[in-house]
Amino acid sequence: MAAKKAVGSEEKKVDLVEAFAEFSQFKNVDRATLMGVLEDVFRTMIRKQYNSDENFEIIVNIDKGDIQGIRERTVVEDTDIEDENRQIPLSEALILDGSYEIGDEVAESLNFMDFGRKIVQTAKQTLTQKIKDLEKSVIIKMYEELKGEIIFGEVYQVWRNEILVSHEHNELSLPKEEQIPKDHYRKNDSIRAVIKEIRVVNSNPKIIISRTDPSFLAKLFEQEVPEIYDGIIVVRGIAREPGERAKVAVESYDDRIDPVGACVGMKGARIHGIVRELRNENIDVINYTANPTVYIKRALSPAEVQEVRINESEKTAQVYVKQDQVALAIGKGGTNIKLASLLTGYQIDVFRETEYMEDDVELEEFSDEIEDWVIEALKQVGCDTAKDVLKLSVSELERRTDLDRETIEEIQAILSSEFEEQ
Repeated sequence: MAAKKAVGSEEKKVDLVEAFAEFSQFKNVDRATLMGVLEDVFRTMIRKQYNSDENFEIIVNIDKGDIQGIRERTVVEDTDIEDENRQIPLSEALILDGSYEIGDEVAESLNFMDFGRKIVQTAKQTLTQKIKDLEKSVIIKMYEELKGEIIFGEVYQVWRNEILVSHEHNELSLPKEEQIPKDHYRKNDSIRAVIKEIRVVNSNPKIIISRTDPSFLAKLFEQEVPEIYDGIIVVRGIAREPGERAKVAVESYDDRIDPVGACVGMKGARIHGIVRELRNENIDVINYTANPTVYIKRALSPAEVQEVRINESEKTAQVYVKQDQVALAIGKGGTNIKLASLLTGYQIDVFRETEYMEDDVELEEFSDEIEDWVIEALKQVGCDTAKDVLKLSVSELERRTDLDRETIEEIQAILSSEFEEQ
């Protein structure tokens, strides 16, 4: 049997292919996806022209912007034609090449521009739509991977309720509610924000960025504090009143590193850059602890807390402070207590110190009877006063601290005698 031969005039460049190749160059569409979409469009054209594409081959050359269609048919006697798509009469094959014989395979090049205006126009519309859909999917995928990351963009449109930002030739939206109240941007200004959400509006992707989301502050700390970037220090919680105040809880995996000091930096060098970026937002950095009593006390800083009574089942906490500390605990407009509640996960209520607490005694007052390391162990679990220790059972103190039962019983006896003498 003679070898398969290709006949027909050289295929002309197809405008649709050139357009698609140009799209690929500027939109970063991967070659495999590009070739798959392009082949699918031209196979659709073939099916409309010949009612089948089973004996056709599509060859795509993305680099040159060329596409070639090849129709393969078997040579049969003129009187044996059963399927014109798969078979070619011997007389017709001999016109193409006088050496063809019965059973040979004929490969003919197709000229897609001869398919008819309607088919070509439909293919062009299909290709245009696929290009748009592909572009949308590429954008969505790109920003899904960047979700939670900080991007640098350029402001190109400022509206009343939204700022449009250009980032890698894509349009991002910074809604009013995602802007820090003190933010003021003009066209061509540089801007930093975090990718917050990818929405689909009327079948089009809308990339929402934010400067108020806690993740923006977390990423700023990661950029400014090498220990956070390296994973030595971890941000355990963030609560923000954007542009006004924020509380950040941090924890170190290395006992030699003070997480608060590392985040603030020498003379505040590290945190100053973050504060400026957030329009002078006042940032409190505290040590995280799994002990809720101590955590709540730290979260309410700079107020000094005397006692914390927790209702674990309702996730509430009653906090008692001295009268001159009430305003500090609550904060201007209730900001301090609100952020402390958000940070700790407890609904906090602040009360003035009661008479019961006024006759309490700080543990340091017992340093002549109780060793300093024991006092420190008790303070680590939120017991700063004698009554803090006495209100807990021996079993509870044994569970919370590393102290043995005998030591705890001895401590409670010393503390109890103080109040019996009054």
